[in-house]
Amino acid sequence: MRSRTPLGVLGFILAVSSADAATITGTVKGPDGQPFRGAFVQARNAQLKMTVSVLTDKEGRYVVENLPAGDYRVGIRAVGYSAAAKSSLKLTADQNLPSQDFALATGMVKWTDISILQGIELLPNDRGKNVLVEDCMSCHGFQSKMAAVTRDLDGFRSRVEYMREAMRSSLADRRGFSDQQAEDIAYYMNKMFGYDSVLPKSPAELPAYKSTVTEFSDDALKIVYVDYDMPGPDRSPWTAHPDKDGTFWIPYYGAANKIGHLDPVTGVVTEYPVPNLGTAAIHSAVPAPDGSVWLTEQGSNKLGRWDPRTKEVTEYQDTVGKHTVRIDPKTGMVWSTGALSVFDPKTEKFTHIPQVPTCYGIALDQEGNVWFTELTATGKVGKVDAKTLAVTKYALPTVNGRPRRIQVDDKGIVWFGEFDAGRIGRLDPKTGAITEFQLPGPQPTPYALGIDRDGMVWYSSEYMDVIGRLDPNTGKVVEYPYPRAENSMRDFFMDEQGRMWFGSPVNDKVGYFYVAKE
Repeated sequence: MRSRTPLGVLGFILAVSSADAATITGTVKGPDGQPFRGAFVQARNAQLKMTVSVLTDKEGRYVVENLPAGDYRVGIRAVGYSAAAKSSLKLTADQNLPSQDFALATGMVKWTDISILQGIELLPNDRGKNVLVEDCMSCHGFQSKMAAVTRDLDGFRSRVEYMREAMRSSLADRRGFSDQQAEDIAYYMNKMFGYDSVLPKSPAELPAYKSTVTEFSDDALKIVYVDYDMPGPDRSPWTAHPDKDGTFWIPYYGAANKIGHLDPVTGVVTEYPVPNLGTAAIHSAVPAPDGSVWLTEQGSNKLGRWDPRTKEVTEYQDTVGKHTVRIDPKTGMVWSTGALSVFDPKTEKFTHIPQVPTCYGIALDQEGNVWFTELTATGKVGKVDAKTLAVTKYALPTVNGRPRRIQVDDKGIVWFGEFDAGRIGRLDPKTGAITEFQLPGPQPTPYALGIDRDGMVWYSSEYMDVIGRLDPNTGKVVEYPYPRAENSMRDFFMDEQGRMWFGSPVNDKVGYFYVAKE
């Protein structure tokens, strides 16, 4: 069997050893009969509900490898093109299935195919657009929530009301958001995506479309994604956090009111409900060293603990917001953002940090100090001393950067994404010096953030619908396409094998990615 070695810089390895894994190879040609570069080839295992996605190289060739035995369906995703899928491909262990070739036909670019940024640039200006972009698209795009389903005006009004009430979104919580603004959003969505839409059938019909398309380098074609379906729709899996057993814990944001537990070997997701009545909006689920799982309920300002013995969730009500959770492995103390607070499981008491009434990202360094970001126009990066709870804040060189996620590498260097500024920041705690790295593209918007074993900084670009890798030593950034529209990745977590895991809420999938080379 032909094998492909994981990129040395990353040290990623796959869940299945190459000794008992299958391979599918082939080519993809365009409508002109020439090799087609940059098409996603997606092999789906029906039993595992797992999909492996790879890209064709400049010669139109692809290799999908390290596949567990099973029945596969292989299809193509190339925006603006189509091809018949190949079904009922039965693979045995260590089987090489060559010559699975595809010929693309010219298709139509759909509004659901493009990125959030393309939508912002191509959708016409009208009443309600600014509110839609600033409020709705601060959390999700228009593709799956608006463009994918045709509704009348009352239908769109109903969806806006659902977001304001049931989903407990920023439309309900943001001060000054009015009924008139809600009506403006419904008006705009109906005009764009309703039964009498004013849009052309395809965004490619617009003269400006070609200038909005992202071009990817040859290096970007080496990325591989492996993802798993959720047990049902509307789970909105925010993240996938590894535990000590090689399984993954998944918070369901929104009204699902459950957490999921994925076994990647079997593809089975076991779900556990929370007691909360109404929308819990579970934003974070993190396993602790003792086997318990701590979670935050943004919709009810509660902290929750899943007990590995009873397999039930106990909730602890707080008076301040709950967003993202991190656990001190040495003390067992549970930190959470929203309004920064720490919970002592022994006393079941919350301690609030009054100097930090609002924050988003959170990370712990090796000494147990807590690092956080303030996701506001003039937000700072800060530290809470583990022993004294003293707070130190660092102003960013770029005004209005709005720092979001934050990580601490194994050298103690603090990394954070500046969502509005489109930059990755590096803070040296010893000197307080901050270095910023400008990311490519018109509106990078870094959201998810992770650091691999070799110190490479990975991020997801929310508006541009790509993921990127920054080399801190050279400043070089490689950006990679994602095999579905609207990646909506919220956070990256590296497992013991060095794989970077993510959740894609709008696609109801969790998975990991790695980069391969010949």
